[in-house]
Amino acid sequence: MVREERGETETGRLRAENAALRARVEVLERALAERSDGRTPELDGAALRSAPDGAALRGALDGAASRGGLDGSALWTADGAASALRSGAHAAPEWLLPTAVPALIHWRPDGTVTRWNDGAERIFGWRTDEAVGRRLADLVAAEPVSPEAVRAFEFPRMESRFATATSEATTKEGRALLYRWTYAVLRDGGGDVREIASIVDDTGDPRRREQTVHGRYQLLLQLVDNARSQIFIKDIAGRYVFVNRAHAQAMQLHAIELIGRDEAELSPLVPEIAEMLVAKEREVIAGGQVMQFEEVLPVGDSQLHFFTVKFPIHDERGEPIGLGGIVTEITPLRHAEADRSALQEKIIASQQAALRELSTPLIPLADNVVAMPLVGAIDSARAELIMETLLAGISSQSAHTAILDITGVRAVDTLVADALTRTARAAQLLGTRVVLTGVRPEVAQTLVTLGVDLSGITTLSTLQSGIAHALRHAPGGSSRVRDPARGS
Repeated sequence: MVREERGETETGRLRAENAALRARVEVLERALAERSDGRTPELDGAALRSAPDGAALRGALDGAASRGGLDGSALWTADGAASALRSGAHAAPEWLLPTAVPALIHWRPDGTVTRWNDGAERIFGWRTDEAVGRRLADLVAAEPVSPEAVRAFEFPRMESRFATATSEATTKEGRALLYRWTYAVLRDGGGDVREIASIVDDTGDPRRREQTVHGRYQLLLQLVDNARSQIFIKDIAGRYVFVNRAHAQAMQLHAIELIGRDEAELSPLVPEIAEMLVAKEREVIAGGQVMQFEEVLPVGDSQLHFFTVKFPIHDERGEPIGLGGIVTEITPLRHAEADRSALQEKIIASQQAALRELSTPLIPLADNVVAMPLVGAIDSARAELIMETLLAGISSQSAHTAILDITGVRAVDTLVADALTRTARAAQLLGTRVVLTGVRPEVAQTLVTLGVDLSGITTLSTLQSGIAHALRHAPGGSSRVRDPARGS
């Protein structure tokens, strides 16, 4: 009786040990599987030691180990690793972060690898110094991009276009997995293929693939959400499928409120302007080309200026499936340009006024005597200005004598001669004598050759002689010379 009870007790104890061991092995197998898939093992020491009596279970496990059933130290070492993971000692590796540089491989048309980064080393197991210089097919037992695909890739390098291919490849340890190759064909200045460059992703694990896609989506979302420009994508029917934060704020809505709706439902603009925008988008999709243009849109009581880029979005077959837009407000820029233009016009007007004064200076020499020394070329506009300034000066100074000095005029032609004679005739109508000074011999010859009628105009060789003449013929016999510095 005692022996039977003792046998039943031993049997129950062994069953409990076996159950605990099976539970522990299952937990460890799950942890190892997650570790091999690149996931952080979710080990739980409490689960590993789960039993009505933890101390008794550990004693049972150690006893089983001493009988050769298990390596107790190895099990408890794994349990220690689980504890370390829980304490944060083993955080997620850097390459699992969405900002990690992806696996990059470059190879020449003959298959020779020219670039192999640490991401490629992590995926395939080959170090960079082992991979560069060898043929890609020898490293991964695959030719992911066929020669036909290379020839078909004819996009200019500056467009940054990509194509994709999926193929099975083998790691250094001989493990075959499915990989996606996102590649571009780089060409030299002559258009010949220089190398194929590819980003490689392991597609064998759906969970990791989902994490990769989600991580990259989050990166792009943060990028466009922090852009100052409004960025959006619409489907072929004009309904929003994506908007960034700036566009949602411009529409004064949450981004999710825009999804699935079109301009007719959302636009704060008057219907005619909204329809004009939609028509422009239809034109972009129909033409299949990127369009850049500036828009001026009425918003409230003001007008806003925008620089807009709209472009068609195509599927892999080149068929249009939607439209993208990048809209940047440039209203402050346009206002600044307008202010600068107005300021420039004021400066130009001031400069022109100063130039007019310099080009047609009227100098009071004595009571009722004025002089205008002319320098440089005389065109029709300046000829009119000379006449206008001289007649205004004669009227304001009550001048009986006006001296026109042409010593500084480089050339005297028909235009100059006509301007001088017309000015003299106009002055004479105001009762003022005109004295023309600075007439050099060659100028006198030119005036005679041109047949210029200088009757009623006194011509003298120098300005000094002209001033002396004016003073001698002043009414009353003399005039007091003014001191320009004193104004009298």
